Amino acid sequence: MLLVLLLVSGYMGLHWAEVAPQLLSRAETPLQAELAGPLFWPLQCLQALVVVLFCAMPDLLLRELSQLMAASKALTLVVTLLIVITGGLYLLHLAVLAEVLVLASAVLLARLDLSRLRIAPTPLLGAIGLCGWVLAGIALGHHLHDRLGLLFA
Repeated sequence: MLLVLLLVSGYMGLHWAEVAPQLLSRAETPLQAELAGPLFWPLQCLQALVVVLFCAMPDLLLRELSQLMAASKALTLVVTLLIVITGGLYLLHLAVLAEVLVLASAVLLARLDLSRLRIAPTPLLGAIGLCGWVLAGIALGHHLHDRLGLLFA
């Protein structure tokens, strides 16, 4: 599942590298031009990091929500995955934040796979590791887009 997470984040990097110039060319106001220009990559990476942090530490973030969920890591991950899917179906119906749903599902599946293997680092260390893994995949996708652009140009 870590490889799936890397592929998902790599695809996101490829997609963002393709979309960024199109958004910049369609910007009508100075604010849109700034959000599509120099702030595009930091905002997209920040969005990915927030999703990874939320999904990497569900037992800490959702402990107040349910003591039952906090009792078992596997149950916490399964319930969080169901919440993400339910919320995601609503967001997909609105055609908003589909990438967030895919990334959150991939992170949760990777966490579930790691917990089944009994690899359970501290929540902060796990979140940092998964954030680094996702950012590496995004950078790999962006670099691959640049390389493929040079080949096809």
